[in-house]
Order: sequence, then C-alpha cells, then structure tokens
Amino acid sequence: MSHTHLAPDAGTRPDLSVVVVSGNPRAGSRTLSAATAVGEQIAALLDGRLDGPSSTQATSIETIDLATFAPEILTADHPAADAATATLAAATVAVIASPVYKASYTGLLKAFLDLYGPDGLAGVVAVPLVVSGNPAHALAGEVHLRPVLVELGAIVPTRALSLTESQLADLDAPVAAWLAKSARALRRAVGLPDDAGTAPLPASADLVGVTA
Repeated sequence: MSHTHLAPDAGTRPDLSVVVVSGNPRAGSRTLSAATAVGEQIAALLDGRLDGPSSTQATSIETIDLATFAPEILTADHPAADAATATLAAATVAVIASPVYKASYTGLLKAFLDLYGPDGLAGVVAVPLVVSGNPAHALAGEVHLRPVLVELGAIVPTRALSLTESQLADLDAPVAAWLAKSARALRRAVGLPDDAGTAPLPASADLVGVTA
C-alpha cells in the first residue's frame, strides 16, 4: 500500500511528514512517480533543502497508491483503506494526485475521499496535483479537486499543480516553477518561518502559487 522513507532525528523541530496519494487506477503509475517527486521537493523545502533528499532529511515521506487496494474500497470491510485514511489524516502536508479523467479526477480517488466524514482532513496542508494529456484541462485540479479537499477541512494554501504528460519525462522545470511561487505559502501553512534554511525565493514569489 505505502512506503515510508525513514529519516534521521529532527532534533527539537516538530515532526513533519509528507504523504503522497495517487488516485490513478494503475499501480505504479506515472502519476504516482510525479507526485512522489513533488512530495520529495516539498520535504526538501520543509527541511531547508532545495536540492532533493540528502543525509540531512528530517521530514518523512510516505506514498499511498490507491490502485493497490482499489477492490476493497467499496466493500464493507476495508482495512487497507482504513489504514491509508488514517495515514493521510495525520500528514503535515499531503500531495493528492490524479490523472484527469473526463475533465475531473478519478472515481477511485473520489471513492477513497468519500471514506472521510466531515473535516476528515482538518489541519492537513494539501497540494492538489493533476496530470493531463491536454493543457486545456489544466484547471481540473482547481475546479474539481481543490474544492473537495477544502470541504474535508484541508488547508490548501497554493494553487493546484497541473502537469501534462509531455512534462513527466523531465519534471524539474515545471515543479521548480510551481515551488518557487508556492514555497512561502507552504512553509507558513505548516508554521515554519519563510527563510528557515532555504535559499532566497525569487522576488516574484507570491503567497499563493500559480501553475502553468
């Protein structure tokens, strides 16, 4: 179901965690890979690292691939799904990712999120991420996925990150551009100072990020 990157002792800093959720119905999908890459960059941001995971990593990263337990989500007993909902609800930051399907997010992700009651994600800082084959669907994350996360009580301090399939082979540029505009908002949302160990943000960085 999930994999955790173990991290060294973070000292006196509060424990922080990033949980990545992929709503792609195919296990081990490119959506999962892209979301994990984004999660690693967010963890680097929270740790004051902007060059990816290193020996100084303190923020844990866990991935949840919904496709690996999809058949049980709609059944009466769903222990793997229950464990996943608990993991996600305990996250500091969650990257909630889905391919665009019929101009929205997948039914698999909807079924999983429907397992939560009101405010089931209260206090979680969420980053909606969508992967589409057509740039015309770039707003699917903002129009469809973001509202349901807010309805569940999540804090969504940035615009959704939208990626096209053509960008998946080299994520560095689009993710860096989104993070440059979203870093300050993410750090503030988790209660960290703007500049705690991070490189200076570009002068154009906004409180709320904008995706391409």
